Amino acid sequence: MIRARTFIDARQQSHSNAELNWWIFMRISGLILVFLILGHIYMTFIQVSEADATFDAVVSKLSNPAWKFYDWLILALALMHGANGARYSIEDYVRSRPNRAWVKGIFYTVIALVFAFGTVGLFAI
Repeated sequence: MIRARTFIDARQQSHSNAELNWWIFMRISGLILVFLILGHIYMTFIQVSEADATFDAVVSKLSNPAWKFYDWLILALALMHGANGARYSIEDYVRSRPNRAWVKGIFYTVIALVFAFGTVGLFAI
């Protein structure tokens, strides 16, 4: 696990390219998520009046494939970002290798199910 603040330190601490790539992903996805979620909040709660915030308005908005992709991108990035952060915590707090494998396996299964249900729910409208 990399505990660095700069890319140069992260490259020195990384034991594999995969770990360095995850370190980079966390910084980039976090930044992208900030703007995606701020845009989502603006378009959902500020641009639309409270009277217009109905189920039919949401279904109408999601009939546009661009909105579906926008919301799906938030779902995918947030789940990957959160799952990777949780992976760091699992590696820190679950000391036994067999237990860590079980915890990660169950956790990744739950993440995959949430992603699958979220994708189906989003694109079924």
